[in-house]
Amino acid sequence: MRQPNISQKEAELRDEIKELAEKAFHLKLIAGYGDGSDDHEYQIVYEGKPRHLPLERAKEFLNGLIERSLFVE
Repeated sequence: MRQPNISQKEAELRDEIKELAEKAFHLKLIAGYGDGSDDHEYQIVYEGKPRHLPLERAKEFLNGLIERSLFVE
């Protein structure tokens, strides 16, 4: 992992967010994702715009997108 100064808890959260982002990407809910410029952020490209979100907010955002997509199907 590229962030040597993050806690184990943050590393696990980042891994969970990456899995959610991959799922959202394959469902075509987001256009891209990756590490943010800050160790405590994650970047999500949604509706053509990159968003730099704190880790907890990124998790909530992705969970919300995925849950809403399940209701639409």
